[in-house]
Amino acid sequence: MQIGFLIIAMVLSVFAARLVQLQGVDPRSYAQMAAAEGTQDVVLPATRGEIVDRKGRPLAGSVDGRMIVADPKVTSKVAPELATILSDRLGIDYFEALKRLRAEASRFEYIARQVPASKAEKVVDEIREKFKDEKGRPFAGLMTERDPLRVYPSRTVAANLVGFLGTPTNKGAAQPLAGLETSFNRYLSGKDGEARYTVGAGNQIPLGDNTITPAVDGKSLQLTIDSDLQYYAQRVLQKTVVGAGGKSGIAVVVDTRTGEVLALADYPTYDAADPYDYDKDLYKSSALTDVYEPGSVEKVLTMSALIDAGLAYKDQKFKVPGKLYRQDRPIGDYWDHGMLKLTLAGILAKSSNIGTVLAADQFKRGQLRQYLERFGLGARTGVGLGGETKGILPNGSDWTSQVGDRIAFGQSLSVNALQMAAAVNTIANGGVRIDPSLVKGSATTDGGVAVGTDNATSRRVISEKAAHETMLMMERVVDPDAGVAPRAAIPGYRVAGKTGTAQRVGDNGGYDGSTTVSFAGFAPADKPRFTVYVVVHSPRAGSGGGSTAGPAFAELMSYTLRRYGVAPTGAKPNQTPVEW
Repeated sequence: MQIGFLIIAMVLSVFAARLVQLQGVDPRSYAQMAAAEGTQDVVLPATRGEIVDRKGRPLAGSVDGRMIVADPKVTSKVAPELATILSDRLGIDYFEALKRLRAEASRFEYIARQVPASKAEKVVDEIREKFKDEKGRPFAGLMTERDPLRVYPSRTVAANLVGFLGTPTNKGAAQPLAGLETSFNRYLSGKDGEARYTVGAGNQIPLGDNTITPAVDGKSLQLTIDSDLQYYAQRVLQKTVVGAGGKSGIAVVVDTRTGEVLALADYPTYDAADPYDYDKDLYKSSALTDVYEPGSVEKVLTMSALIDAGLAYKDQKFKVPGKLYRQDRPIGDYWDHGMLKLTLAGILAKSSNIGTVLAADQFKRGQLRQYLERFGLGARTGVGLGGETKGILPNGSDWTSQVGDRIAFGQSLSVNALQMAAAVNTIANGGVRIDPSLVKGSATTDGGVAVGTDNATSRRVISEKAAHETMLMMERVVDPDAGVAPRAAIPGYRVAGKTGTAQRVGDNGGYDGSTTVSFAGFAPADKPRFTVYVVVHSPRAGSGGGSTAGPAFAELMSYTLRRYGVAPTGAKPNQTPVEW
């Protein structure tokens, strides 16, 4: 009996030591192990916020979708057959599916994510019927869970802005790969929830420990874009670029009074609903990411700055020679001529580089650069779309007298298209620059910056008088008797505009012989409502801003005026003299 009691005491001591270890020394890890053995975690996906246009029409949205999940303890027995069916029906990788269907020591594996609901249910129902057990019960190895699916109903419309989500992984949701989907990912995505429940023999225990953390859906993002106008702008731009044999192009439409961007078109672009059929270089808005020298459109900034500074006026007389010999090289105009007697308005209407440089000689050192900065050149517009460049505005020792001459007529500096459109819009808006906006209201980027119309700021750049006088000069640009762009005129409306033709910088850092042609303007000139800017890169030789971009401007501006019911003011175009 003593020996028996001793043995019992020794066994009880072992049990006691083990109990102390489990409850006193390391209780948490063992509890977690036990919980893991008997619990299952399921992701409850949040619904991603929509991206809609200014009228609430969806550009990106979420529809009913399903994830397909497997219980490998059940599916491993028929894994090859299941993998074949799933691969054929859903287009997923056969070997990856096979691996997950056979996963050891697992009762829950993702097989496919974000499958259209009807398609997922059809496939799973087919498998349940095909692999019934010996008692005729439906196959229980596959199930579906809610998993919203991202769709892009407008496809190519505003794809350069909206962007897209990549292919979802088996372990996580699809990640944004471009556009606003990337820049506002956290704002749009919300936060996934989680369901944790106790399982036994592969089934949920009704009275077990079940907890649910609800998903928090993402917020919707409303844009200032008018999707119908965006579609029209993309059509006009494509026709213009292809017709001119160009490489690419940009079109911008801005509400003059608010700075809201109504259309921001790129060509070529891509289909956001099927992006992998397109080159990755198209997954951006070149209107913000690409820089170029603006050419003579920049002259309106130079002229308005001169007038605002009290250094010039529209009727001021200049003698413009056929060549102007300066420092390292002679400056010429795009056409050969002898001595011309032009007013300041005539210099702008004829787009004379020589005349512009002579007028700009009146600036004090650094004065023109200060004005260009106030117009927004050399700084990002901050509309919230990632990858925006700030352009190049020389400073300090880089601003030599030669560089200053060229900048006065639009070379030796670089801009992005929206930046330049906002600068011209400053003149249309009576000399007050207002930040351009892509977002209605306010939204926060992933970088933590609040953007949108509620956050747009404004500042006076030039006086209202200087802006009005510049407008009068710009109006002569489209005059068939005085200017270089009669094809930019719109019957019945007063139009103010400016052509641009600039040499392009090639990969070697020097001019490669190609050009960028453009036209920027606003209408009605005497009561501005919209500013439109059209750019065509690398058109065929002989193309000009007035002959190529001018007609596209007229077509796009005419449509915009009609769409928003803007009637002609009834006033006749001014007749500021261009010669003396």
